[in-house]
Parts: sequence; structure tokens; C-alpha cells
Amino acid sequence: MLGSVREFKKPTILTLLLIIGEVFIEVLIPFYTAELVNRIKAGVEMQSVVRLGLVLVLMALLSLACGAAAGFAGARASAGFARNLRRDIFERIQRFSFENIDRFSAPSLVTRMTTDIGYVQMAFMMTIRAAVRAPLMLVFAVVMAFLMGGSLAMTFVVVIPVLLFGLIMIAKKAMPAFRAVFKKYDRMNESIEENVRAMRVVKGFAREEYEKEKFASASDNIRRDFTYAERVVALNSPLMQFCLYFNMIFVLFVGAKLIITNQGSTIDVGQIAAMLTYGFQILMSLMMISMIYVMLTMSIESMRRISEVLQTEPSLKNPENPVTEIPDGSIEFDHVSFKYAADAEKNTLDDICLKIPSGSTVGILGGTGTGKTTLIQLIPRLYDVTEGCVRVGGRDVREYDLERLRDAVAVVLQKNMLFSGTILENLRWGDTDATDREVAEACRLAQADEFIESFPEGYYTHIEQGGTNVSGGQRQRLCIARALLKKPKILILDDSTSAVDTHTDALIRAGFHSFIPETTKIIIAQRVASVEDADLILVLDNGKISAAGTHESLLRESEIYREIYEQQTRGGADNE
Repeated sequence: MLGSVREFKKPTILTLLLIIGEVFIEVLIPFYTAELVNRIKAGVEMQSVVRLGLVLVLMALLSLACGAAAGFAGARASAGFARNLRRDIFERIQRFSFENIDRFSAPSLVTRMTTDIGYVQMAFMMTIRAAVRAPLMLVFAVVMAFLMGGSLAMTFVVVIPVLLFGLIMIAKKAMPAFRAVFKKYDRMNESIEENVRAMRVVKGFAREEYEKEKFASASDNIRRDFTYAERVVALNSPLMQFCLYFNMIFVLFVGAKLIITNQGSTIDVGQIAAMLTYGFQILMSLMMISMIYVMLTMSIESMRRISEVLQTEPSLKNPENPVTEIPDGSIEFDHVSFKYAADAEKNTLDDICLKIPSGSTVGILGGTGTGKTTLIQLIPRLYDVTEGCVRVGGRDVREYDLERLRDAVAVVLQKNMLFSGTILENLRWGDTDATDREVAEACRLAQADEFIESFPEGYYTHIEQGGTNVSGGQRQRLCIARALLKKPKILILDDSTSAVDTHTDALIRAGFHSFIPETTKIIIAQRVASVEDADLILVLDNGKISAAGTHESLLRESEIYREIYEQQTRGGADNE
């Protein structure tokens, strides 16, 4: 994680140096204060007192300047470190394969990039400031106390171990509660995300009260853990006050007795004043060390969670000498088997053998869970096969540069994503250099031009995050237009016309033939009408190709296909 400091090394080192200077000056101030008190008591001339007083003022101003400069430099260093760390995590996530992403839930990744980085940023700030200042102040103050107070400084031999032991016990009690909070943050964020994403479902089933109770329960669990931990940590203050007042009473009582007994020969009023100041500095340093311990222990869990993301290597990597040119959109599945987890008992896909010529149209039908989406995810190498190989353009997909391969494949999902921005900005995800004419043509072929032009601002209409201000059918047509602009070698439609009527569906498919005739088109659908004119139709059942052929041949030879067709056509006849 320290690699994320990068260009903020200079302010980090400067903070450390300034803190050392501040501490050194602060421990000298009581020494000179004691000298000033003794001079005044001895009745020296005013000029000497003023000179020493000015030195003290100068030292105080210099200490203040060091502290302020350290604050500015430390803030810049910690904020810069957090920014770099957040960027490094985001860039790492962008490189993750689906297999990597499956390991982390979306709410967990959000928590790691927000709450966890917040804790790490505070820990970094505390490390370069307080974690340096407190131990140095403790050591310097103890040394100066023994130099000035002699036997009177023995009070710290009693007070320091008592305070240290108490602080360690407090921290040990509080830590388990702090650690438990992070997983509960994940669960609470998951509850928020699910609720926001499924707001229409929640309201449709009138489940608002249930969602409120679920969120309240998750929030209350966090409150209980934090309340317990903070109650324990709050014991720091009374323990600190006890040790501080004990030290003060001891120094004043024993010091006064020594002054009276020895008539100021061994210790004087100035030394007692310095001892009280050093005692306060020592105890405050111990208090700060305990708080650092608590903060760092909390942050260690955040550091572990962040490091888990940073240290996760993408499971899919480019070969040493990747192929960058994809000659055509031909696809071949050569005895392909696949399962999502190595220890899974059953393959999701089992011994798939299939050849698809470039430019052809392939339809895929099958029930839920038969492996349709899994099959098409192997083409752009979103997952690697477990056995066999997938070839695109005559080469194993594992030989290609990942970015070039995926740039040659466009996938339109049933629930595709639109990003916040204008319609035009969303469409140009397919081709950033597309002209207005090309955009309009793609939208016309995707049957999206009519509803776009009905908006007052047309192509400059703002799309809300996720496309929530357009209908499901409109969202699907915009995503198809975006894919057409990409002019891919392979176009995959994963049930992406389910929200449009059959007439519009037919017009969209007709547009494919005229706009991208050389592109291989794979259409996953639930409706037979969406694939009946395909060059090849596959029927998947239980992870295997149950039947393959044209519409006419499958009606004769495939019981599954015939049953689907009859159910849909009979349903249409009944409706008539």
C-alpha cells in the first residue's frame, strides 16, 4: 500500500521532520521556563529576564510554525495517499475478470473504496504525525524530567506502567468490536444497494416497511458495536485524569517538602514547574499512543481488506506475445466444458462442439439455467474454459490481446446498462468518433430514432444513472444502437429484445442484415419468432446442445424446440 504514496513522498518526509523539530522545541520550553522562574525568584535584573522571556516567545512561535506546517504537509500527504490508493483499487477492479469480481460483492467493494480508505487515510495521517510525535515526546520528556527533577521523576516509574497497562487493556477490549463493524458495514451497504436498485419492486409489493426494518436492524447492529467500543475507549479519559492528578499531587507535595527541607539547594520552584509540565507531556503522550493503537488496530482490518483487492491478480491475463488482429467473426467450440468453481460437482457446459461461419446468424433457445449466457461469455473471454478451447477467427481466444478481442465482440444484455449523461454520450460508447449521421443511422436500424426525436432535447436528452428515465424497451434499443456503432466482428444479443414487440424485433433483425452483413450474429431469445430465420438454431438443455439446425429441421427432429414453438403459437392463436 505504501506504493500509493508516490508523488507525495516529499510532504510525507517533510511532515516527519517538522514534527521532530516541534517536539524538540516543546521539550526545551519547560527547561527555559524553569530557568526564568528561578531567575525571577533570585531577583536578577530585568534585562536578563526580558532576554530569556523573548527566547521563550521565539521558541513558542517556532514550535507553532513547525506544528502548523506539519499539519498542512500531513494533510496534503494523507489526502494524496488516499486519492492514489482509491485510484489504484479502481484501476485494479477494472482489470478483474468476472471470476475475480465474483469473489467480491459490489457493496463490499464500495465499502473498501469509501469507509476503509477513510480509516486508512486517518491512520496514515496519524502515523506520520501523532505516531512520531507521541513516542518522541515521551522519550524526550522522560529524559528531561530525570535531568531536572532527579529523584522526583521517580513518580513516572509508577505512573507510566499503570497508565500503559490500563490503556492496553482498554484497547484489547475495544478492538474485537471495531473489527466486527466492517463486515456489518458491507451488509448495510448491500441492503441500501438492493433497495435502491429494486425500488420499483419494493413499492410494487408494498414492502417499504420490511425494507425499513431490515435497514434499521443492520444500522442498529453497527450502533451497538460502536457504542460498546466507544464506551470502553471512553475509559481512557478518567484513567488519564487519575494519573495526571496523582502526578501533580505527588510532585507538588514531595517537591514542596524538598524545597523547605533543603532550602532550594537540590530542587527549586522552577524545577517543580518544569516537572509538572513534563508530567503533563508524558501522560498526554501515553494517551496519544493508546489512541494511535486503537486507530491503527481499527485501520489494520481496513488495510487487510484493501490489500486483498490490490493483491488479487486478474485470473485472465494477456499471453506474452498476444495476437492483435482478429481476421473474421468465425467461432468454434472444440469440446468445451466449463464450470464456475474448480470444486463444483457439475459442469455448467459439457462437451460443446460447434462451428459458426463468419457472417452467419445463430439463434440459441433453452430454458433458464441451461447455460445460454455462459456459452456466449466464453467468446469474448469473460471466463476461460475449463476444458477444450474456443476459437475466434481460427485462433484460440487465449492467444489474443484481451482488449482487442473484446473490442471485436459486442454484447447486448437483457438488462444492459446506460450511464448517466446524454443519449449521444451513451451511444458513442460504441464508437467515440462516430459522426452524427452514423449515430442517427444506427438508431434508425435499432428502431430507436422515433422515440429519441420525440424527446424535447433529442439526442441531448439526459439519461439518469442506469437509464431509469426511459422504458425497458427504449433502453434495450439504445443499447443495440450502441453495439451497432461498434461495428463488431461478432454481435451477441442476450435476450436483448425481450422488452420490444415482435414487429419491432423483426425490423431490428432486418437492420442487422443491411448494416452489418459480415458480422457474426448470435441471438439468445425466449421467442421462436426472434430466431426462426437464423442460419443455425441451437437448443440447449442441461448444459449440452440438445439439437441444432434450421427452424424447419428442428420442428421435425427436436421435441424441445417443437414444444416451445407449439406453446407460443398456440398461445397466439388463443389470444386471437
